[in-house]
Amino acid sequence: VQLQASGGGLVQAGASLRLSCAASAVSGRTFSMYVMGWFRQAQGKEREFVATISWSGTSTTYADSVNGRFTISRDNAKNTMYLQMNTLKPDDTAIYYCAASPNYGSRSTSGYPYWGQGTLVTVSS
Repeated sequence: VQLQASGGGLVQAGASLRLSCAASAVSGRTFSMYVMGWFRQAQGKEREFVATISWSGTSTTYADSVNGRFTISRDNAKNTMYLQMNTLKPDDTAIYYCAASPNYGSRSTSGYPYWGQGTLVTVSS
């Protein structure tokens, strides 16, 4: 699967932003066959888990740092995943990456074989 993240930008603390991840399936595998996830990487730090959503969207898991502020969702008919980010903080500043996996439950980058190019989110104080 090929992934393209978009929607990043510069916002003030407390604002909201919605990221999108458009998927193009290859080798006969459809978007709904993949678990999807969001990760982020701040400058000088390792890439970290943000959220993941199951194949049909019925199950989601969040990092503690974003739980209650961010919402992951997907529209399998549109081959697209979303990350609604509310009450943004300066600590949320990072490049956000979408990723795909055949298996649900991993919070590790190694659990996701497929990655998009990333979109930059900058939150000013």
